[in-house]
Amino acid sequence: MEPDQPRRAAAGATSLIVVDGDVVHKAHRPGTDPQALSERLRVAARSAFLLSPLALDPVRVGDRWQTMWPRVEVVSPDPSDLPWHDAGRLLAGLHREPLGDVALPHGGPARLARALARLSDGPDAAVIRRAAGGLRPPAGRRPITLVHGDFHLGQLGRRDGSYVLIDVDDLGIGDPAADLGRPAGFWAAGLIPDADWFAFLDGYREADGPAVPAGDPWPVLEPFARAAVIAAAANQPDELLVAACARMG
Repeated sequence: MEPDQPRRAAAGATSLIVVDGDVVHKAHRPGTDPQALSERLRVAARSAFLLSPLALDPVRVGDRWQTMWPRVEVVSPDPSDLPWHDAGRLLAGLHREPLGDVALPHGGPARLARALARLSDGPDAAVIRRAAGGLRPPAGRRPITLVHGDFHLGQLGRRDGSYVLIDVDDLGIGDPAADLGRPAGFWAAGLIPDADWFAFLDGYREADGPAVPAGDPWPVLEPFARAAVIAAAANQPDELLVAACARMG
């Protein structure tokens, strides 16, 4: 968020953001668990890879819990200058942080369930539901790490010259491959160029990210990529995303 922008508010499907000077007030989706939110705020405050909140306790405002954050510069929309390599390194750093006493599961599966529950009727919805019915958990024993839970480039902010991850609503523990699912799925669907995907994957591997083994990452990433594409298609049906869901059928 650029420093010279005026105060403004933005409403999403689940949250409300108000920017006031150098402070961002976020009203979280109705039904947010304040204890879980407080735990996530404390993780963010100690993490080197997450934006630190301005206060560790959420405040009740109407039917929502509100948190306060410093204003940061968001990623440029210029497709020729997207920080995919930096994003990979940033995620790897988060995945390598000590778990401490964090016990909350990340919110990716719950977010997918909410997106599917909001689907209306129609041919696209039927395609998306069929794809969701074919989802299977990853095979084999997998690492458990801190997971952002809703990673995409819009979750990067620049603070004091470095990138940090923003938005802790879905932060928790789980399989780190979940955070690579959306870039992997969008790449497979043709929405992310090869060069960007491989820059992201190279950055992640160079920083010793634990989500993918050496060699072909797709056997690990495929179930997470499928889930991410289905969730995105359910939230906002797009021709390429729905076509990707149809191929999963």
